[in-house]
Amino acid sequence: MSTEQPSPTRALAVIELGTTSVRMTIGQPGESGGFQILDSLQQEVSLGKDTFTVGRIQKDTIEDCGRALRSFRTVLQEYGITDDKNIRAVATTAVREASNSEAFLDRIYIATGLSVDLIDEAEVSRYTYLAVKPIIDVDPALKESTVLAVDVGGGITETLLIAGGILKTTDSYRLGSLRLRKTLEEHRAPTGRLRQIMQTYTERSVALIRQRIPNLEGLNMLTIGADMHFAAGQLQPDWDKKGIARITVSALIKLADTIAQTQVDELVRTYHLSFPDAETLGPALLVYAHIARALGIKNVLVGNADLRDGILTDMAGHGGAWAEEFKQQIVNSALELGRKYRSDEAHSQQSADLARQLFEAMQQEHRLDARYDLLIYIAALLHDVGNFISNRSHHKHSMYLIMNSEIFGLSRKDILFIALIARYHRRAMPQPTHEYYNTLDREDRIVVSKLAAILRIADALAKGYTGEKRNIRIAVEPSRMTITLESTSDLALEEHALTQKREMFEQVYGMKIVLRT
Repeated sequence: MSTEQPSPTRALAVIELGTTSVRMTIGQPGESGGFQILDSLQQEVSLGKDTFTVGRIQKDTIEDCGRALRSFRTVLQEYGITDDKNIRAVATTAVREASNSEAFLDRIYIATGLSVDLIDEAEVSRYTYLAVKPIIDVDPALKESTVLAVDVGGGITETLLIAGGILKTTDSYRLGSLRLRKTLEEHRAPTGRLRQIMQTYTERSVALIRQRIPNLEGLNMLTIGADMHFAAGQLQPDWDKKGIARITVSALIKLADTIAQTQVDELVRTYHLSFPDAETLGPALLVYAHIARALGIKNVLVGNADLRDGILTDMAGHGGAWAEEFKQQIVNSALELGRKYRSDEAHSQQSADLARQLFEAMQQEHRLDARYDLLIYIAALLHDVGNFISNRSHHKHSMYLIMNSEIFGLSRKDILFIALIARYHRRAMPQPTHEYYNTLDREDRIVVSKLAAILRIADALAKGYTGEKRNIRIAVEPSRMTITLESTSDLALEEHALTQKREMFEQVYGMKIVLRT
């Protein structure tokens, strides 16, 4: 989990292995935020068609993808982008769901030298948020309102509900334009019935989207992605892409119906689209229109952004994944999860604050970067959620609940770390045979042990303390760590708790713990 940032003076590149094509965006970060797009490239590669029909990426498609990426490599060299830390290649649904995804990624690395990250739905949501946030922030009225951001991809539809600038929910639905196109082809239905069939297949997902929004009054729907860019260009030819396009739902429905009833070959000729883009355009627009109509919205907003913009923002470090505001969104998501399982929020917050103080004071001992500070903080907030199931072995229940939950902005790997740190906040120390822990490599096992040991001490110091944030003074010496507690006349409770908690810490760090007032 390196936090090394790319050079701010260098151009950055994002390559996305999508459902219907491989795309690359090259951007130059600005000193005060944002970035200038220098180039955008796209090549047709039918990854999704393979995955959604036969379940695996076929040999010819793998070779097509390799050729496309090698051509992108040539362009990157022309821009002087040769350092891997200035290049991010990602793959989404089409590769993630393929049965041979690992073999595919290995073959691509051998053929191109590009290490492609297989990002999960949580990471897609994170980058989508980073893409839409600048669009919302520049419009004061929009920022204060409730916004449903929607991105219909080839395999999934992403939604983010943002109220007053605060992220409330993120959801992913198996409602993608290419999936729908394949469903329509299986029906062999006449073109005139496409809309009716589409509506039948989207009703359940759209109903779920509607249920996630507590109040529709004043709701804005903000859309991003190439399909809605196309719609905005057709319905508002003078759209200034630096701003937001506003199109009526009635006009969108009419356009979607027209596109859906037009043969793909004719769409390619008329609108100069690639064949894969023409195939999925109609289904995508119908999904957007169906969602808008179900929400009772009269106008749909279109922002000039996509997933790659969010990744560029993250790479440039402008309000990216670990900026303070973004970290607070992650914390908010964890707090909501804790409330769902009726965790003792006061104790959890106290434990998290103490864990952070210990983590910062022990920087030279654990030598972990700032991302782990957030992970131990979240683990501390959630370490007792297992009590919802049972007080008995609640640490194990905490692990299972966390492993089966989504926390906005965190990848499955992050959640695995958090679940294991929470699991080891009490009782047995990590063992090679333990579930989930036995999937980690040596480096990651050491990280879990270091952080779980700190959490044990924080949890002990938080026992029975019901006041405001507990400030402690920490002095670290080669063989001991002295913790001075403020406003405490009797250390009996803390000493007793530490008796049960200190063994793992002393084994991991080789230091005794001394308490003082």
